[in-house]
Amino acid sequence: MNSKALPRQVNNIEVGVYECEVHLKFRLIEEKSLLGDRDQLLQVLLDALTEGSDDFLETLQTSVKAQEVSELKASPQMRRQLMRLRNFTESVQ
Repeated sequence: MNSKALPRQVNNIEVGVYECEVHLKFRLIEEKSLLGDRDQLLQVLLDALTEGSDDFLETLQTSVKAQEVSELKASPQMRRQLMRLRNFTESVQ
């Protein structure tokens, strides 16, 4: 996840751990060689989806779910980051 993706507001931030699930179905016109590299394909698909449907991408179905889960389900690295965020917001207030 890119931590620079969204600007953060410092005051009154409540953070939690969420499980997110995204199901997409679409048609895409793309080079065949791209299909062999999963990471590159995923990046191209995400870029195409953020740009929206066009002559090369046709969205057929989209489903998104997100639910808050216990912090104990997060990895130790995520829990440490969560603590840093909470400590940072407490020190700013």
